[in-house]
Amino acid sequence: MTTAKDIMHPGAQWIPATETLDRAAQLMRDLDVGALPVSDADERLCGIITDRDIVVKCVAEGHDPANTTCEELCAGTPRWIDAGADVSEVLEEMRSHQIKRLPVIENKRLVGMISEADLAHHLSDDQIAAFVESVYSQSR
Repeated sequence: MTTAKDIMHPGAQWIPATETLDRAAQLMRDLDVGALPVSDADERLCGIITDRDIVVKCVAEGHDPANTTCEELCAGTPRWIDAGADVSEVLEEMRSHQIKRLPVIENKRLVGMISEADLAHHLSDDQIAAFVESVYSQSR
């Protein structure tokens, strides 16, 4: 059985909810990622911030990323998957919520992220095609 831990990109890092968006952008640059899981004071997942969120919901709206915190942009219920979950569960979670990145949690700790690129490296062509169709065919 292939698990979430088998296909994830290890070494994901939290950013505290109280951190500013300019710092989030710098961390994304340094880690060469487009999204960061956001944690509360207890290091529990409270959202995900993406590079697109920073541009569209902050900069394009005329807000200052140096004075806007990650928690101000986090909305909705954050999605995640247990490290031991089967790959079919990963696909269903991403498919049903139309998400492109999924934090992987083990023993209540962030251990990695699964992105579309990770799926592409570990799934068959048929699985990838079905996933892409399901995520991108529905309008938001």
